[in-house]
Parts: sequence; C-alpha cells; structure tokens
Amino acid sequence: MAKNSYSLGQVEMKTSGGGKRGGMNAAEKPKDFTSAWIMVLKYSKRLMPMVVLGIACAILSVILTLFGPDTLKNITNLISQGMQDGNMQLEKIANMTTRIMLIYLASAVITYIESYTMTTYSSRLTQMMRTDISHKLNAIPLSRTDSSSFGDLLSRVTNDVDTLNMALDKTIAELVAAVITFVGCAVMMLITNVQLALAAIGFALLGFIAMRFIIKYSQPFFVNRSHYLGLLNGHIEEMFAGHVIVKAYNGEKDSENTFKQINEKLYEANWKSQYLSGMMMPIMELVSNLGYVAVCVYGAYLVSKGVIDFGVIVAFIVYVKLFTQPLTQVAEGTTSLQTAAAAAERIFQLFQEEEMEDETGKIEKIEHIEEADVVFDHVNFGYRPERTIINDFNFTVYPGHHVAIVGPTGAGKTTLVNLLMRFYEVNSGSISIGGIKTSDMTRECVHSLFGMVLQDTWLFNGSVRDNLIFGKKDVSEEKMIEACKAVGIHHYITSLPQGYDTILTDDSNMSVGQRQLMTIARAMINNAPLLILDEATSSVDTRTEQMVQDAMNKLTEGRTSFTIAHRLSTIRDADIILVMKDGDIVETGNHKELLEMKGVYADLWNSQFTEGAAI
Repeated sequence: MAKNSYSLGQVEMKTSGGGKRGGMNAAEKPKDFTSAWIMVLKYSKRLMPMVVLGIACAILSVILTLFGPDTLKNITNLISQGMQDGNMQLEKIANMTTRIMLIYLASAVITYIESYTMTTYSSRLTQMMRTDISHKLNAIPLSRTDSSSFGDLLSRVTNDVDTLNMALDKTIAELVAAVITFVGCAVMMLITNVQLALAAIGFALLGFIAMRFIIKYSQPFFVNRSHYLGLLNGHIEEMFAGHVIVKAYNGEKDSENTFKQINEKLYEANWKSQYLSGMMMPIMELVSNLGYVAVCVYGAYLVSKGVIDFGVIVAFIVYVKLFTQPLTQVAEGTTSLQTAAAAAERIFQLFQEEEMEDETGKIEKIEHIEEADVVFDHVNFGYRPERTIINDFNFTVYPGHHVAIVGPTGAGKTTLVNLLMRFYEVNSGSISIGGIKTSDMTRECVHSLFGMVLQDTWLFNGSVRDNLIFGKKDVSEEKMIEACKAVGIHHYITSLPQGYDTILTDDSNMSVGQRQLMTIARAMINNAPLLILDEATSSVDTRTEQMVQDAMNKLTEGRTSFTIAHRLSTIRDADIILVMKDGDIVETGNHKELLEMKGVYADLWNSQFTEGAAI
C-alpha cells in the first residue's frame, strides 16, 4: 500500500515515480576482482570452517572418482583374460566390482556433504549480509539515502546478494572440483598411457579454444540483452504509470514505435547471445565424441600391437568424459565469479559508508514536554556546504501554539521540519525543546516527541489495525476506536469485510481522503506532544479537504503543531504564520496581520483567491 512500489526485473529496479534505475548487468565486471573476493572472505571468516570443509569434500570426491576408471580397467582386463583362457576369476572380479561401487557411493555421500555445507554457508552469509545491510541503512545519514535511488539500494539487498549467494553456493566448490578433475584426469591418463593421453588432451584443448572464442564473442550480446531488457522494462512501466497522459496526448503510436524498436533490438541481442552460448554444449559434445573415436581407434591399434590391454581403452573412455566436463565448468564459473565480485563490491561499498555519530550518553527520554518551548537559535543549514538554504534562522514557538510555515517552492519549509526532526543536522546554531538541545537527545528521543501527517499517505500491506498502531505498543481497542471516531473514519472501517482486521493491499479500494484520515488517526493514537503536518490536504478535493481539516483540528488540540501548507485557506486560524523566502523568515504574524502588511503573504493569498474571498 506504500505509495512507491517497486518492480523487480532481471536487470533493474525502478521507482514507480520514474526514479533512477539500479541493478547488475549479466556480464558486469568488478573494478578489482581480487580485492572483492578478499573482502568476502574476511567478512565470512566466522563461516570459514564450512568453506574449508566444502572445498575439502569437493577435492576428496574428485579424487575418489578418479580411482574409478583405473579399477574399471582392471575388471575389464580380468574379464577379457578369463574369456581367452577360460579361467574366469569371479571372486576377484566381484571384489573389484564391490570396491568400485563403494568408491562411487563414498564419492556421492561426500558430494552431498559438500553441497549441504556450501548451501548452508552461502545461505548463512547472505542472511548475515541482508541483516547487516538493514542495520547499515538505519545507521547511515538520511542525506546518503536521499542521494541514491530506492532501486539502487534495493538492488544491493536483493539482486547483488542473490548473485553472490549463487556464486558461493555452487560456483566456488564446482570450480575447485573442475580444476582438480581436469588436472587429475590429465595425470591419470598420462600415467596410464602417454600416447592415448596426448590424443585425448589434444582434442579437449581444441574444444577449450573454441569455447573461449565463443564466450568472448557472445559476451557483448549478453550485455546488450541486459541493457535493452532494462530499457524495455522502464518504457513499459513509464507508459503504464502515465497511461492517462499517453492517451490524452495521443501518444500511443509513438509509444508503440519506441516499444517495437527496443523490442527488436532486445530480440536480436537475445537471439545472438542464446545462439552463441547454445553452441558451447554441441561443440563440447563433438569434442568429447571425437575423443572417444580417437581413443577407440588408436587404442584398438595399440591393443593389436600388444602395447596396451583392452581395459586401458575402457578406462580412457571414462577419463575423456571426465576430462571435457571441467572445461565448460571453468569457463562458466569464471564468468560467474566476475559477476559475483562486482556484486560484492557494491555491497561492501555500502558497508563502508560513513554512519551517523554514536549517541551513547545522550538523553533518551524527556518527561513533561507538553509545556515546553521550541527554540530555533541562529540556525544555518545547507544540503551542500557551498549552498546555504536556511540562513541565521531565529524563532521561538510557545507551548500549544499552532505555527504555520508558508512560502514559495524552495523557500526551505520542508528543510526546516527535517532539521526539527533531526533527519539532518544543522551546520551551526541549535534547535532546543524545553531548553534541551535536540543535538543532546538521541534521534529516537526526538522522533518520539513528534507525530507526523504527510502529504504522501503511507500505508503498508497489513491489517487496518496494524497500520493504525504502527510504531506504538500496548494500544487498547477503545483508544484506537476513539481516535478513528474522532477523525470520522470509524464508520468506513467497520464497513470493510473484516473491519479493523481487514488486510490492506494495493488493490484495496480506498480514496485519498480515507487514506489521509487513517494517517491522522495514526498520529492521534501516537499521542505525541508535538505535531508536524506537511501538506496534509494538498492532494484531496475541496469537500474531502474540509473533512480532513476538521480531523486535523481535533488532532492539534492541546498540541504544539507545525503546519506546512500551500493551500493558505487551511491555516487561517493558525496562531502564528511564518512566511519564508530563500531560507529566511521575511514576515510573521497571524492571517489578518499579514494581509494588512500587503507583503509576500498577501501576494501568495491573492494569487490563490479573489479580492472578495480575501475579505
């Protein structure tokens, strides 16, 4: 139910409002491959015994598998010799058969242990990473998250962590096993027979060269596929998010033409990438089959000359099969490790972000704040050091007063609220509540003093009850219902299928006004002594505005409140109105006094209302 929802594609994530895109390309490369994996190993040092066990199991499994062909060779020779001299050594053959079966069974059990261990390791590591990322996002300043797209941050939690998870789960152990298998097969073949070994290795190397050429040639098409898939996802999302505008301006044909162009390029990149990558398996099968032919033909020749036994050919057929498989695994594993290293770099880049200051020793709770003044004392602030937005701001808000903040766009109204809530820190000066500087309180303490009703009516997927008591524990049913009745939303809630237990989703048919009344009821239940209303009626119609305004009047009773408003009609009864321009207070007074000044406020009022309405 939150206003900004996110669609996750293969390539990117993007805010529904058209935010920046984030995500990993299929063939993205890291800036420093070695450093990235060193960071991963250091991060997972607590889990290193699992990694060592997994790799050890992979190596042991390969070694056991490599003994199989040699035993198979001896069995074949015994059978062949028995057929020639009529003395079949069945007991010896049975013992060898039992031994090879036990070897393969042991290999399978060890492979299972390796798979279980590496899966546990990768799952634990990614669980740790997601937990740490969640903690990190809560620990870094709001200025950092505001400067990044939501899609980029979400990509690090989902896409990047999943990419690393897949590499850790499968690639590392498989890559080690592939290398050991490749080297081990080569050594065993050379020990068994050098001539046949050279013939088999020669064909395998030809296949490896062909495979590397295909990977190098196809990689740009994979990058293009990711790029055009991202463009297509973005175009579709934008067109459907602004479907009414597209129709209103007769932009359907232009939209369709753009879609067709991107779709055609995506088809071309997708077809070429899949076609080329699909060639690898047939080529390796061809190489393997040619290796079988070479071993059989040349092996038969050597048998006829008495150089080798028939069992050697059987052993080499198995060795050739084992020898060609690692080539594909190594090529694919290397690409996977590169992509995972790039993902790891992005994750650890977030981990290295500077965190907010430690607040140990600061005030965690303030009692009896209802009668406290809020004082802005020579406050200066700029989002960037070279550009000041709030200039030497001085003002005192008395207990129970309703303060309205107005001014043109960019005047610093919302910035002032961000400073009041300590979402951002002032560059100089101070803000104090009840004589205590907010910088001397923990952020949680400051936030607990305020209730907020914003223009964006944030509701999450969950029950009505959960949305109303969000962030508040031990709220009685009576208090919740009383607040909903006070703002006029109780009747609507009871008309829902399950009343207060109705689950709100994106499909819930709630009007903007009903959603806003829910957020006002939430603020009333929170019962904080100070209140911030930021453009709370700007997105509703005139009739609904009166409903919302009545609810807010009840909410502000007995509370010190700050209202940011563009609709000046909603703040006519404010005790004091601050008129801001370029970060400065240019006028103060109540509604009548400001109109009599005939200054900035009067200009703003007259731009919204006729002369008669002003009277």
